Amino acid sequence: MSGAAIIGIGCTPFGRYQDTSVRREAVRAIHFALADAGVAWGDIGYAVGGSMSSGSADTLVSDLGLTGVPFLNVFNGCATGSSSLATAVHAITSGTTDLALVVGFDAHPRGAFAIRPEQMGLGQWYGSTGMALTSQFFALKIQRYLHEHALPARLLTSVAAKAFRNGARNPNAWRRKALSEAEIDGSVMLSDPLRQYMLCSPGDGACALVLCGADRARRYRADPVHIAATAVRTRKPGSFEVLSPSLSIHRGESPTVDAARAAFELAGIGPADVDVAQVQDTDAGAELIHLAETGLCAHGAQTELIDSGATEIGGALPINTDGGCLANGEPIGASGLRQIHENVLQLRGDAGDRQVPGSPRVAFSHVYGAPGVSGCTVLHR
Repeated sequence: MSGAAIIGIGCTPFGRYQDTSVRREAVRAIHFALADAGVAWGDIGYAVGGSMSSGSADTLVSDLGLTGVPFLNVFNGCATGSSSLATAVHAITSGTTDLALVVGFDAHPRGAFAIRPEQMGLGQWYGSTGMALTSQFFALKIQRYLHEHALPARLLTSVAAKAFRNGARNPNAWRRKALSEAEIDGSVMLSDPLRQYMLCSPGDGACALVLCGADRARRYRADPVHIAATAVRTRKPGSFEVLSPSLSIHRGESPTVDAARAAFELAGIGPADVDVAQVQDTDAGAELIHLAETGLCAHGAQTELIDSGATEIGGALPINTDGGCLANGEPIGASGLRQIHENVLQLRGDAGDRQVPGSPRVAFSHVYGAPGVSGCTVLHR
């Protein structure tokens, strides 16, 4: 998929709001993105937005202005942001509109994300076995993955420490204190092998983007970031995903593998061409798994990659440069757009203290949502 560019971005700080509301922050993020693009709300011809817990995105027009704009609500779990972006890109490339807005926002209470198994096509037994608690499922999945690929559990600590180091450089991050590996290893064990600081927290946040046709992008700004491809995929038989009730003896590829493959094919490049990447890190183990499933490294190669420093901001393949979900928390509707926001800043050279050196040209993002949907996006300048 091609023919669209990002000309405006806006993000408000993530965390847990006390003196404001997430809807107010969503409106602020939209105004930031509009100002960044140099356009007004009345110029937007199509809008897409997503939220899990904070209301329908289209109702934001009450604060933005009643222009009659087509406004589509999207929800695809943690892949909501990527799915919303793909929908807006379709609107641009089909000629439906010249300018589109994408917004994501959410606010979640303390604790773990709650689900109702029957709404996911599962019986009540799934909850009574403890699998409906995400930390339990992710812990079992990463245990098996570490075993299958002979990876040491210490990599989980390394991933988490990197996230908090990067988050400390990000003014929009929720967790802005770097944590040592000893502090991470000393935190409470939640679901073996995942400790407290190896899991992200549900939180609040808002992010927005303004898109236009690639051929018009330089009318708005001198440094547009082009969307080379975006792809969303769901499960195939045999894939073992969040909320899977069993593990098939006939293993199938995950939707992440399919989405990444499709995105790279559409972009006409490969994983080796990526200069900076953001991948879903609901827990530290997810980053390890998704590094391989997206093709950014081989299964089992994570030890060498991480130990060499390659995934650090100054490394050969910087990963989750803004701190990822571990440092930012996860407001579901906004999380995927936060990744895009970060990649746009990196490609513009505007990421400040966390800027990847060497003028990166290609950025990749990956999100993953229950019960098994992945979205991948390739950006270039």
